[in-house]
Amino acid sequence: MSEVKIAASLRSEFGKGAARKIRREGQVPGVLYGHGSDPVHLTLPGHELTMALRTPNVLLSLDIDGKGQELAIPKAAQRDPLKGFLEHVDLLLVKRGEKVTVEVPVVAEGELAAGGNLLEHVLNTLSVEAEATHLPEAVTVSVEGLEAGASVTAGDITLPSGISLVTEADAVVLQVLAAQAEEPAAEGADDEAAEA
Repeated sequence: MSEVKIAASLRSEFGKGAARKIRREGQVPGVLYGHGSDPVHLTLPGHELTMALRTPNVLLSLDIDGKGQELAIPKAAQRDPLKGFLEHVDLLLVKRGEKVTVEVPVVAEGELAAGGNLLEHVLNTLSVEAEATHLPEAVTVSVEGLEAGASVTAGDITLPSGISLVTEADAVVLQVLAAQAEEPAAEGADDEAAEA
């Protein structure tokens, strides 16, 4: 996983008015916390941060003026419900070699057995523990040839080396549902309608 470098500045003004002003300038207010240290209030560049957050569990290398370099991962991002722009971001301070627990998206690949069966994602993400500098972007699961009634549990999924499962091993992640049988049309009703 690559690091995304972002320049950040310390924030001294707080409250709704200050946050609105920051957003009008195309920036995003944020808080960096972790390791028992006091939270650090930051202002981050909006466009760069939005692009970085497109990658799940991205590792951010923050160049904070007056504080130096810090590594962080996104913990929570609040977006405007209508327009979708970032309103605020919470970042978790991490160190190289440190293990962290994150949610990783599950991606299914392959074709199900013939028959029009449906694949249901019971869990869209898995909780895993990994080194902060080696977080996976996603976990891929093969569903090639699975029949109706088959399921894949968290324990069935092969994780990359150095990554351990936090989600319960018997939790169902994917399951194959049988295709719904179409009910045949009542033939007698059609015949009667045609005669009338």
